[in-house]
Amino acid sequence: MGSYKPQSNLPLVVICGRTNVGKSTLFNSLVGRSQALVSSIDGTTRDSNLGVVEWANSAFEIVDTAGILEGKYLNTKINSDDIDAQTQKQARAYLEKANLILFLVDNRVGTLAADKEIASYLQKNEVFRRKTLLIANKVDNFKMASEAAEFNKLNLGEPYIISAASGMGTGDLLDVIIDRLDKKKKNKKPATTEEETINVCIIGKPNVGKSSLLNAILGYERVIVSPVAHTTREPQNTEIIYKDKKINLIDTAGISKQGRKASGLEKPGIIKSLKTLEKADIAILVMDISETLTHQDAKLVQEIVDRQKSLLFIANKWDLVETRDTKKWTEILYDKLPFATWAPLQFISAKTGEKVNKILDLILQISEQRRMSLSDSQANKFLSFIVKIHKPAKGKGLKAPHIYEFRQTKSNPPAFVLRIGPNDDLHFSYVRFIENRLREKYGFTGTPIHTRVTKDRKSHTTYNE
Repeated sequence: MGSYKPQSNLPLVVICGRTNVGKSTLFNSLVGRSQALVSSIDGTTRDSNLGVVEWANSAFEIVDTAGILEGKYLNTKINSDDIDAQTQKQARAYLEKANLILFLVDNRVGTLAADKEIASYLQKNEVFRRKTLLIANKVDNFKMASEAAEFNKLNLGEPYIISAASGMGTGDLLDVIIDRLDKKKKNKKPATTEEETINVCIIGKPNVGKSSLLNAILGYERVIVSPVAHTTREPQNTEIIYKDKKINLIDTAGISKQGRKASGLEKPGIIKSLKTLEKADIAILVMDISETLTHQDAKLVQEIVDRQKSLLFIANKWDLVETRDTKKWTEILYDKLPFATWAPLQFISAKTGEKVNKILDLILQISEQRRMSLSDSQANKFLSFIVKIHKPAKGKGLKAPHIYEFRQTKSNPPAFVLRIGPNDDLHFSYVRFIENRLREKYGFTGTPIHTRVTKDRKSHTTYNE
């Protein structure tokens, strides 16, 4: 397996604070998009959101940590496996790695006991204290600014006043952040452009092992794993470099049978999962191979194909299958999903790590095939060959159709246009025949092909023998 790493070339800024002080809102404001799920319910953020902020010709990575729920987690070793404990363990790990800590408090509510506990924790650690900025959030107007003075009692310096919701003061805060970071090291924007990033959405029903898969790929505990359905309630972005390619891995909330009818926090999580799919190049559909495939799996595949996304099937929990016959299980899966037999299938165990090292190579292969572009000469030679082995089949009428032109109109994803005569009708099965032969000759692994049939009498070359 090739080497990969998080975006460690950028300094790390960590947002921390008790629950419901507006950390996710600040994260969204600084990153410039609604990545983090925002809710007034305590503990909405369980995982830590990661993003990159670009400002004043500089850049840094930012983390929105889960709200620190209880003081008992601050000063003791965390051994519990319950989800709140693991949330806190992850938040503390990011504080250790941070180049700068943004300690957020709520100006409307004032100083609470939890704020004092966190402030005391940061003060006791000299390294934490030196890299902490105190931020008074929810200062919606200048009249409220004087109320922030009470936070001086936390002994972490003068609070910076902002309103994450309206954006007031966030520009000044970014100037301060960049200034503090640049005193240590100049950090220019990453050279890799957004267009060069391979965006990969990890999708699937709840509890099929999506978060476990991401952890196994990365080789460290990036996201929290729990057997409780909908532990991941918002997309989690992790950028890595693998074989000199930037890959953005996104772990999404599980999409249940209720779909958009789901209630509570599950509903916005599911909607965000589908919106994330829109922005992805490749979808990794994780399935629990130890259980029977369902209609819901087929619906998810249809959502992916309808959006013209490339697809990789991951059959997880392979370690739980007694008869490990890959040929037999491949036939079963493709038989239930006949409209996506072009998608590669990889049997893995996220729990044991079996075959997980194949996934990143498959992502690179699919990405390359998705961007493949055939010249007009290649496309015409290909068409000339296939009409000799199988003449174009007519749809309606008695007249055999003439094919005048076949060419690729775009890549990423690949699309083709096939031009026939104005009075001709081509049977839909022949379009499928062309696409299948394209895959045999050129690959287009893991990528849907869209072929549009047009009618035009203008022609210089006929390929119907």
